[in-house]
Amino acid sequence: MNHHEIFKSNFLDHLSIAILVFDHDLRITYLNQMAEVLLAVSSRHVLRQRLDDHIVCDGQPIDALVRQAGKPQAIKRGVTLVAGDHTQLTVDCLLNRITDEAEPYTIVELQQVDRQLRITRENHLISQQAATRELVRGLAHEIKNPLGGLRGAAQLLTAELPDPELTEYTQVIIQEADRLQALVNRMLGPNRRPVYKPVNIHQVLERVRTLTLAEVGEKITIERDYDPSIPELVGDSDQLIQAVLNIVANAVRAMDSAGRITQRTRVVRNFTIGQQCHPLVAQIEIQDDGPGIPASIADTLFLPMVTSGGGMGLGLSIAQSLITQHQGLVECRSLPGETVFTILLPINPADRQR
Repeated sequence: MNHHEIFKSNFLDHLSIAILVFDHDLRITYLNQMAEVLLAVSSRHVLRQRLDDHIVCDGQPIDALVRQAGKPQAIKRGVTLVAGDHTQLTVDCLLNRITDEAEPYTIVELQQVDRQLRITRENHLISQQAATRELVRGLAHEIKNPLGGLRGAAQLLTAELPDPELTEYTQVIIQEADRLQALVNRMLGPNRRPVYKPVNIHQVLERVRTLTLAEVGEKITIERDYDPSIPELVGDSDQLIQAVLNIVANAVRAMDSAGRITQRTRVVRNFTIGQQCHPLVAQIEIQDDGPGIPASIADTLFLPMVTSGGGMGLGLSIAQSLITQHQGLVECRSLPGETVFTILLPINPADRQR
């Protein structure tokens, strides 16, 4: 490959638009990294092949869409695309027929129109998480000060009471003050900064799997669907284990300790989290076959004290906080019989110190 071809390949791989090139027989001759991500296919598996069995646009194979484009340039907007992993996307499709070459070919550009909607939703979630943390911190400060005074006064009163039997009441005050203190601390989440080191995400998931199965026994099946090509992350192993464990524990409660959980990992390229586009992102999915999340709490799922029953509603809030400290994000989609929590973690972001 000459310098010009290397530059062209690198340039196209950094575009946020999916590029596919079909030859005159409608076989794939090139697709960039964004096309691989969008279509959930690997270039080495589809080069020189048709995409009939891989990509469907509005009910027909994408190469049929190319064949039907009678003009040198055609635009189809709002096309529903079903990718190789059965994910449905909405894309704008631009087709360019190049016929003045020795071998005619067609360039297809796919722009994911719901990508901006996803980014907007994620930005709202990140802003909501930051605002919630500030609110909880302020509230915790206002609660902890009078709690300390209340506990101290109860201890002094215990020493002054003439009848030892009366100390039973002051002990109740002290114990309840301690309980409220512990609750406030849990709402605040982790009280230390992450210690960043190289982390194998599959070791994290295996640790969570072992801990969960040890607690719930054989009623829960935890399946693995790992991508072994994922490189090491830079993160805090203990905090990542806690975040994933909170999500898996939430799934176990939702299934009433009986059902199937799938831990799935993939790599996505050129993925935007918040306002920053990362070259490589680890995608960790925790999928369960429970009853699903009630629509009434879907928009507030990651806020403290939000729960559909069982627990105190702090696990998901803490998980989101821990992942946010790693510049990542936790998302959720849910239908009856299938709930998927997706953890998105940048792989080796440039501004993170080890």
